[in-house]
Amino acid sequence: MLIKLARLSLYNRRSTVLMTWLSLTISLALLLGIDHLRHEAKASFTNTVSGTDLIVGARSGQINLLLYSVFRIGNATANMNWSTYQKIIAHPQVKWSIPISLGDSHRGFRVMGTTTDYFKYFSYGNKQPLKLAQGEAFAGVFETVIGAEVANKLGYRLGQQIELSHGIGAVSFSQHKGKPFTIVGILNATGTPVDQTVHVNLPAIEAIHQGWQQGAPALARPNAADNLDKLQPSSITAFMLGLNSPMATFTLQREINTYRAEPLSAILPGVALAELWQMLAMVENMLLLISMMVLLAALVGMVTTLLASMQQRQRELAILRAAGANAWYVFALIQIEVLLLMLAAFISAAGLLALILSLLASSLAANYSLMISWHIIHSHTGYWALAILIFAAVLALLPSIQAYRNTLNDGLSVKL
Repeated sequence: MLIKLARLSLYNRRSTVLMTWLSLTISLALLLGIDHLRHEAKASFTNTVSGTDLIVGARSGQINLLLYSVFRIGNATANMNWSTYQKIIAHPQVKWSIPISLGDSHRGFRVMGTTTDYFKYFSYGNKQPLKLAQGEAFAGVFETVIGAEVANKLGYRLGQQIELSHGIGAVSFSQHKGKPFTIVGILNATGTPVDQTVHVNLPAIEAIHQGWQQGAPALARPNAADNLDKLQPSSITAFMLGLNSPMATFTLQREINTYRAEPLSAILPGVALAELWQMLAMVENMLLLISMMVLLAALVGMVTTLLASMQQRQRELAILRAAGANAWYVFALIQIEVLLLMLAAFISAAGLLALILSLLASSLAANYSLMISWHIIHSHTGYWALAILIFAAVLALLPSIQAYRNTLNDGLSVKL
């Protein structure tokens, strides 16, 4: 009965209630949206690499090694010798390895030299392997497999030829001219830096740098080698390792970190990702704080509207008192009205956000490689909703107490 009366009372004031509901819906959608994006970003961030036990590179901090080897951000402090790589992967506990050679680019996208083991062993998310949307993995020296975002942004297709640039800038004055690569494969979108990478065969990195000295082409180029596919690099940037047993991870990590022939760093990807995410926690908290302030402003606006309407509702409340409703009944009526309004706003905000994300999902994946799910309800969303409802009920105490006191006075006084 009380809920029905509160619903009818809200409907009777539908014009002002509609504006308050709209304000709350937008504020809650903003709060839920930021929380959902934070959750999805964290999941995408931590799922960038999966199934890799160790990442090894030249001696540096683990964040720097993680950034350039996995996220293609920044540069390595130094390269490591190919002979060192060969010696480490010969360890009996090593199951597979993926060499990584960075330093070149194509129209702003990083080029990564590797082997076909990359397509076989690299995984992301919940140990999802890489899949080719078109074509096949490279086999020849001057063949390349490009990421989904590279293909979409540059409009590339299979069979097209591209040239690489020396260095990682979007504009480079050092081009590897005369040695074009043929696109033989395009990867499915993964929502990871893989989408923004041009993958080439490791011997190709050596082939395009033949005759180069100190980052510049020599004036007199040597003749092209006949057996380019047998070229071996003298150094690589980093490599990923998969081990036979997770129990051997710390042992091998210690052996690599204390390797005397060359200063190396071996990091655990999960630990480095957690440390990197902690560094970004301040931005995450700032976004949440801003959205909470917006919601607080909407709730204060709702209470202000309720207080302003108390004067206009004196007649309505007096009729209720005359019909036998006591002051606590009126107090509860105001509280229930607020809770009904908040529930309606919460449901509409969730629906609005899910609709927007479902409509933009394909566009976000194609243009920005962002895999944002439209399932916005997480395990903590229920606690958030409960906390918001309690907070709204606390703020609504002011108009509820005012209604309680006014109706009590109205009930005790005789008006002519």
